Parts: sequence; structure tokens; C-alpha cells
Amino acid sequence: MKVHEYQAKKIFKEYGIPVPEGDVASTPEEVRDIAERIGKKIVVKAQIHAGGRGKGGGVKTADSPQDAKKVAEEILGMNLVTHQTGPEGKKVKKVLVEEALDIEKELYLGIAIDRSKDQEQPVIMASEAGGVEIEEVASKTPEKIIKVGANPIGSFSGFQGRKISYGLGLDKSVASKAGKIIENLYKIFMEKDASLVEINPLLLTKDGDLLALDAKVNFDDDGLYRHPEIRELRDLDEEEPLEVDAANADVNYIKLDGNVGCMVNGAGLAMATMDLIKLAGGEPANFLDVGGGASAERIEKAFRILTSDKDVQAILVNIFGGILRCDRVASGVIEAASKMNLTLPMVVRLQGTNVAEGRKLLEESPLKFEVAEGLFEAAEKVVALVKKVAKEG
Repeated sequence: MKVHEYQAKKIFKEYGIPVPEGDVASTPEEVRDIAERIGKKIVVKAQIHAGGRGKGGGVKTADSPQDAKKVAEEILGMNLVTHQTGPEGKKVKKVLVEEALDIEKELYLGIAIDRSKDQEQPVIMASEAGGVEIEEVASKTPEKIIKVGANPIGSFSGFQGRKISYGLGLDKSVASKAGKIIENLYKIFMEKDASLVEINPLLLTKDGDLLALDAKVNFDDDGLYRHPEIRELRDLDEEEPLEVDAANADVNYIKLDGNVGCMVNGAGLAMATMDLIKLAGGEPANFLDVGGGASAERIEKAFRILTSDKDVQAILVNIFGGILRCDRVASGVIEAASKMNLTLPMVVRLQGTNVAEGRKLLEESPLKFEVAEGLFEAAEKVVALVKKVAKEG
């Protein structure tokens, strides 16, 4: 789960991490009032769940409250397109209004999980090359990134903070401030079940102060049940609508860019199914795991989510029946498809308990199903159906 910059900065303040003076606004008049309250040159920043806002025209400065209002009129309501939003962009509904600060140096500071075999733990990362995408730094100048592993079982060590601070070339007075910020950032990461916390840039002012000029925090969805205060920060307008519908239906769904809709039970089988579709020359339109209890009701919900994606041209249902018997799955598929009057071509592959009975139900159904036995056979059949649709259309 992602949150907006202004929400992340509120959490930073709660943990003692300095941030610029400012507030969030949703109208130009509110922006003007905040600018008057700050009484300095200000910056207006679009609040969307994507980076690269400045390059897309979503971050602008203003010298007066009236100028701030004009800038806000340009940003609020705009469709902001960045390299992270894709060509469809994101509509800006809120802006963060902050004091503009004198920059001496821009640094990068972040914590994420390093899943490589030699780490498998949270890793604190820092770089003198702040203000740019960390992926770009890692690709072009990886030597500029300092990494320090942090054992989640133990507590934060002052040594870790000092190693990073001095690695960034900070003098003693500033290094102690940086060490405290790193410690507090680590507390957020651990106590809030975050998957990523990032300050880019961490600003060093000409007066020797350090402030989080930008803030990014992502949370582990599986830990949200422990944090109702974090769940309340969720902005559903910033999320893929079909993924929101799937979450409400208790279905695991992620939209992709292809045209083959996938409905599978089990995350591993779902991943293998997507790989085989690509191997057969197709492109999966989604990841969808209906789980172990694929009842007729849940299958119907899954079909409705799949068919709501206008890019889907054919559907592959791939179910392994263990405790869930294949004949019950087949009945559920037939019932859901009949109820919804599904017209998209479909391939169904069943394996497991009562597989013969399940296939017989599908073959005797008045509905048109392609039935497959093998995994790759199913992938080849559904890709062939997509090509047929494209040829006829």
C-alpha cells in the first residue's frame, strides 16, 4: 500500500524527522491561505502516487500567495503524466504547499528489503547523488550507493548511522543529525510494517540543517491488520479500480498489459500459467488467484473482474482440484458463465480430484469451452483463440 507524500511526512514528523513547514490543500484558495501563513517563497507539489512529478509539470515554485494560487490553478485538476504513471497519467486532486529552502546539498536515504541470498534483511541505503531516481544511480554509478544491513531481530546500532553519515562525507555536527534521522527512519520501517521508506532528497541546507524534502513510504499489505491508522490513509482513487474490486471480492488480482485473461487457483500455478502464455506467444492480461475455495460465487466475481478489462480477448481457466473437486469447479464455471452470458472464447484446464467428471460436465455443457489437459496445451489453445479473434476483428 502506498501513501501520498504529505501523509508520509506526517508520519516522519511523528517520529522526529524534520520536514519543511507546509500543509495539504485541494483548492487554489486553500493554497493561497497556506502560502500567506508560511510567509516565504513556497513550492506547490502535486500529490499522486508516482515519481517524476517535477518533470511532468507537477512541482512549481511561487514568490507570493497570489502567485501560489495561480500555480495551484494550473496543477490542481491536471492530468499529470510521468514515467511512473504511464501515458494515461493521474488526475491531481491535492497539492502539498511547503516553504522553499536554500539547498546546499541533496542526499538520498532509504530502507528496503534486500532479498538476495547474501542479505535477506532490511538494508539501509544512502547516496550523495540525491534528487534523482535511485535506480538510475544504481545503474550508472553503483559505487555512489552505501549499503548497510540491519538485522531485524536486533536493535538499531549507532555504528550503522555513523557509517552512513561519514560515508556521505558529512562533517561531525551534521553527521550526528543524519544518524538520528536514519535511526528514526528505521523505527518507522520496523514499527509500521513498511516495505520501503525513502527520503529523496534529504536536504542539507546552507545553515547545516537536514530536512526530508520528499518522502515516500510503502506498507506491507499483509501487515495492515496491525495498523488501522495506516489503513485509513489509503487513497482508492490512486489505485487500479479492478484491483480494488478484486480486493473487496477477496480475490487476488493484479492487472497487466496483455489480452489473455487468467483465472487460476494458487499463486505458484498462476505464475506458471502466465509464463506459459508468454512462451506460447501470448501476453497475460492479469494475475488472478481465486484461492482454494473457488465456489460458483467467487468464480462469478472473478469472471466479472476479468471481463471488466476491455483488453481481454480470451480467458484461460486453470484449476488444480485438491480438496476442491474438479466437478464442483466445472459446475461453478458453467453456472457463472451462464449467469453472466459470457461470450468471450475460453479454455478450461482441470486437473486433480474428480477430473474426469469435471471435464465431462464441461464437454456436455451447451456453452462453448475449449477443454485442455496439459499446461502448455492450454496456453497454446488460448493464444490461438486470441489470434483468431484478432484475425476476425
